[in-house]
Amino acid sequence: MREIYLDNSATTRCFPEVAQLISDILLERYGNPSSLHHKGVEAEQELRKAKQILAQILKCNASNLYFTSCGTESDNLAIIGAARANARRGRHLITTKIEHPAVLETMKYLEGEGYEITYLPVDENGLVSPQQAADAVREDTILVSVMHTNNEIGALEPVSEIGAAIKAKNPKVLFHVDAVQGFGKAVIHPKKMNIDLLAASGHKIHAPKGIGLLYVGDNVKINNIIYGGGQQGGMRSGTENVAGIAGMALAAKLLYDHLDEELDKLYAMKETFIQRVSAMPGMRINGLTGRESAPHVISLSVEGVRAEVLLHALEDKGIFVSSGSACSSNRPHISATLSAIGTPDKLLDSTIRISTSVMNTQEDMDAAAAALEELVPLLRRYTRH
Repeated sequence: MREIYLDNSATTRCFPEVAQLISDILLERYGNPSSLHHKGVEAEQELRKAKQILAQILKCNASNLYFTSCGTESDNLAIIGAARANARRGRHLITTKIEHPAVLETMKYLEGEGYEITYLPVDENGLVSPQQAADAVREDTILVSVMHTNNEIGALEPVSEIGAAIKAKNPKVLFHVDAVQGFGKAVIHPKKMNIDLLAASGHKIHAPKGIGLLYVGDNVKINNIIYGGGQQGGMRSGTENVAGIAGMALAAKLLYDHLDEELDKLYAMKETFIQRVSAMPGMRINGLTGRESAPHVISLSVEGVRAEVLLHALEDKGIFVSSGSACSSNRPHISATLSAIGTPDKLLDSTIRISTSVMNTQEDMDAAAAALEELVPLLRRYTRH
């Protein structure tokens, strides 16, 4: 049976070129980049090369980039680090109701530390209003955090407009963007978009798990939250994951070198799939479609069928999808995103996420649609009896 992997928002398969580079570094250029001998110099060169590649993609200086273990750590470092470094100026932060747990749980932690958090609503498509974001900014606001791409319904937030609006209201406010789902699938230039802090993750872009990135803008003050040997200028102590960093840079380069072509492919696959499944009764696509939404995420509510049941029925056919954010899928709960956009209660437990990558084909999407056409009527009949 041919496997069709459609859970790329959870994690991606490594590009073969990336896996080969990682293997080469682990076996040949395996020195500690802090060591002064030749092996250490080799490793340091890999770090510098990776930084230059990523800096060129983000149109920033290499000195703006720091490497972490994942997107979650990057979000934690950005938010907690900024809150602690700027506490004298204020203790008010703003975020949205549909953020990833890496942001929402961090905000909850800071609430326990005495910070005040404002949670912005979203419209029926999961979009934040730039005006509402600006209106929520106060004199004591120190940070606004809005994701670039929603991981459940693929909403593309108006990040540039939000950045401009909040800076017009209070130029001192820091703007943090969780771009874990957007990096590698959209052009993101932090300086141009008024972004002060930006998080990305390797395993969402065909690099390995265990590597993340944090962009910190010029003159942005944040405190470190990990202590140790003082690597990365003291911002993030710990021996750098050289192989992971190099792999993330190569994966990003491979994606951005052909971004327009790959986006056209992803949007075409998404459009044909949505057209086909939308023709079935009792099917609802959550959020916007087309180029107003992320190219790789489809949120599909299937009336009368529990998501977990449908997920395993598709798995039996070699098709892998998600019933929600994989970061919390082992703890069943009602999706905050689906609730925030007004999804009917009867569909909250009947929604699957299909997420593609450049490794998928139109044949994959056709097979997935055909499987839904076969399975959904059978599962509905079983559920009703």
